[in-house]
Amino acid sequence: MGRHGRRVLSQSTAVAAEASKLVPGENGVIHYTTPEVVTHLCEAPSREIETTKEQLMEMYHQMYTIRRMETLCDSLYKQRLIKGFLHLYSGQEAVAVGIEHAITPEDAAISAYRCHGFQYVRGDSVESIIAEVCGKVTGCSKGKGGSMHMYRPNFLGGNGIVGAHVPVGTGVAFAQKYNQTKNVTVCAYGDGAANQGQLFEAFNMAALWKLPVVYVVENNMYAMGTSTERSYAGNVYYTRGDYVPGLLVDGMDILAVKRSMDFAVQNARDGMGPTIIEMKTYRYSGHSLSDPGTSYRTRDEVKAMRDSSDPIQGLKAKILHAEIATEDEFKAIEKEVRGVVQAAEKSAREAPDPGPEDLWTHILKEDTYARGVELQNSHYPE
Repeated sequence: MGRHGRRVLSQSTAVAAEASKLVPGENGVIHYTTPEVVTHLCEAPSREIETTKEQLMEMYHQMYTIRRMETLCDSLYKQRLIKGFLHLYSGQEAVAVGIEHAITPEDAAISAYRCHGFQYVRGDSVESIIAEVCGKVTGCSKGKGGSMHMYRPNFLGGNGIVGAHVPVGTGVAFAQKYNQTKNVTVCAYGDGAANQGQLFEAFNMAALWKLPVVYVVENNMYAMGTSTERSYAGNVYYTRGDYVPGLLVDGMDILAVKRSMDFAVQNARDGMGPTIIEMKTYRYSGHSLSDPGTSYRTRDEVKAMRDSSDPIQGLKAKILHAEIATEDEFKAIEKEVRGVVQAAEKSAREAPDPGPEDLWTHILKEDTYARGVELQNSHYPE
C-alpha cells in the first residue's frame, strides 16, 4: 500500500515468471499473451500478439534511449543548464514506444508537456531534443520551446496548457476524416487533465462524427501531486467517455500497450470512431524536477514500482528468459545508446543560444489573410 492507502501497481507474478509468456515459434515469429484487459462498451481485444526479435530489440533500444536521455536531462537541470520546467518521462516509456509501434509515420500524435519520449519516437534525434531542453538554436524548436514545446511532422507537440490539446487532437482527426486520408490521431493526456471540461466536449464530437481518434490516458496515478483517489470520485478513466468505448491496460507492459493500440487504431481506421485507453503507468520522478515527488508518496512505493514493474527491465527479462537474445546483445545496445547521449550532451553544451535577431522569427507569418465575409479577404487573390 502507498501512503494514502493506494495499492501499488505490480505484476501478478515475478518478472522472470512473466517472461515465460514470450514463446519463440516458427519462421522467427514470437508469441506473447498480454495481461487481461478490462473493457467498456466493446469486446476485449485478443490477448495474443505476435512479434519478432527485431521488433522486441527495437522496442528495448527506444525505451532505453528515452531513459538515458531523461537521466541526462535530470543531471543538466541540476547543473542549471536547463531552465524553467522539466517533466521527465522515466517510468512511462512503454506507453510512447508501444503507441508508435501501432501507428504509421503518416498518422498523427499529440501529447501534453511530458513529451520528450513522444518527440523521440516520432523521429527526432537525441541531439535535437537535448539541445532544445537546453534552449539552443540547434534544438527542434530552435531553442524557443524548451522541454514542453517540441514538434515533428505529424507530432503536434508538446502542449503546456493542461487538457487544452485534446480538442486540438480531435480537430486533427476531423481533418483526417474530412480529407478521407484513412489516418488516425493519437491524443495522449494525463490523469490530471482527465477532469478538464473540454475533454468531454471533444469526446462528444468524436463520438457523434465517428472520428478516427484514440484517446490515451497516461494514468501515472498522481497528476501534479494528488493521488487519483483524492482527485476523482470514480477513480477509473477508461469509462469517462460514457458512450465512448474504453480499455484499461497495463501501461508498464509494452506489448500490452501495442496490442491494445492495434485494436483501437484499426477500429478508428475502419470508421468505428474513438476509443479511450487508460494506460496504468507510473512516473519515477516528481511531476516536474521542482517537485521531489516524496510528499504524497513514499520512497518505498517508488522503489517497489521500479523493482516489480519497470517497463525496460521487464522487457529485457522476458527476452533473456526466452533466450531470444543474449546479455552481450543488450550490452551492445546500451553502449551505443550511452555514446549517442554523451555526444548529444557535448553538442548541446557547445551550441549557441538564440540571438536577439531570433526574437521575432517563427512567430507571425506576414500578410496573413483572415477568413471573413468578403471573398477578397478570405484568400490570396490570384
